[in-house]
Amino acid sequence: MRHCLAYVRGGRRSPAPRGTPPSADLPDADGLPGADALPGADALPTGDALPGADALPDGGIGGGPHGTHRPAPFRSLPWRSTVFIAAIVQVGTRFAAHGQPGRVALDGPAEVLLVVGSLLLLVRHRWPRVAAFGTAAVATLYLAGGYPYGPVFLLVAVGCFAAVVAGRRIAAWSAVGLVWAGHLLVAHWLYRWLPPGTDGAAPWGQELAVTAWVVAILAASELGRVRREQLAHARAERAAAERRRADEERLRIARELHDVLAHSLSVINVQAGVGLALLDDDPEQARTALTTIKGASKEALGEVRQVLDSLRAQGRAPRAPAPGLARLPELTEQAKSAGLHVTVTVEGRTAGVPPGADLAAFRIVQEALTNIVRHSGARTARVHVARTADALRIRIDDDGPATGGGPAGGGNGLVGMRERAAALGGEAEAGPRADGGFTVRATIPLRGGGGAGRTAAGDDEEGT
Repeated sequence: MRHCLAYVRGGRRSPAPRGTPPSADLPDADGLPGADALPGADALPTGDALPGADALPDGGIGGGPHGTHRPAPFRSLPWRSTVFIAAIVQVGTRFAAHGQPGRVALDGPAEVLLVVGSLLLLVRHRWPRVAAFGTAAVATLYLAGGYPYGPVFLLVAVGCFAAVVAGRRIAAWSAVGLVWAGHLLVAHWLYRWLPPGTDGAAPWGQELAVTAWVVAILAASELGRVRREQLAHARAERAAAERRRADEERLRIARELHDVLAHSLSVINVQAGVGLALLDDDPEQARTALTTIKGASKEALGEVRQVLDSLRAQGRAPRAPAPGLARLPELTEQAKSAGLHVTVTVEGRTAGVPPGADLAAFRIVQEALTNIVRHSGARTARVHVARTADALRIRIDDDGPATGGGPAGGGNGLVGMRERAAALGGEAEAGPRADGGFTVRATIPLRGGGGAGRTAAGDDEEGT
């Protein structure tokens, strides 16, 4: 290995010192950490735990001069708007001076005050208090110097506006009060000792204009603050809505995968046990069990692929229709292959049921039959589906007894049933009966569902 190896020193990558053997700093193969020693995904920091840009050193990530640099602090300052305001102040002040011959002409100190006031606006976002009080002090000194009235007050307006929007309302109001008090003192009492020497006391009616100016600044600042809070609240609501939609989608996918895999794997498990038991004594029956396993696994792969396709193609129509009550015969056949005889009774027309209700009804029946196969010693089950004018009513019964697969009413499957029904405004409940069996009931409202007439007897009942 060439001498391009580097070692870490003080957070920077430095070349290895001359004379260092190429392999001196390399651990032996036996000293390398194994896969078990590596941090897993759960050990990685989340996005919220990562330091933000403000927490990074000015030199960039890693703190060295060769790190990934973020923009220098002065580049993030509001240069464009500040230069624009400074230009208005400079040009406007000179224009205003022509109409005020009795005021002190603009000189070096006046220019310094105008430039300093403009520069203070550069920090109005980072340090709004400094900008508010600084521009207020500049304006007060400018008035005390007897210079012409003009856009110098724009500096105060912008500084206080930024302070109010940033939530520093007391600082902004205090700064405006400082300018107002300074104007009163200069215009009515201190004018005798301040330039220009020929200036007299200002009329009290002039204070109405000053008051209107102060009120306008505060009103505009408060409006800006309220508007910004409204925008921040709207952004927070949108972010919360997006998180809520993501959570709902994650729960939907979890329910779909649970229902598909739990049902199919239960059938596969039962049939695998049958095949192993009969492999030597009855090869033909074992072949039948393997055929059932192949069919169940193929169906499960198709439904899982459909769920994954919905993730890859958000917003597009699914390429395969979602399962519904029309596939109840398939469920009963699969249950029969697992040793469970199911009798299905249907009242009303199941055709035309809204897709969401149709899928929820199918999954509830599927999960109930899966639980009977896994957790009950019953060999028969009854499924009753009734469509009324405004709801689908589903009931699944078995005669037990339970085989100790879990507490009654618990498990992710039963929780998923309740969530599916609740998502459509319905309800689902499950629990043991007094005679030792188990019953699952669900009511799923039909949004705009049509009439439900009783079909002919041949369509009402189908059994296995």
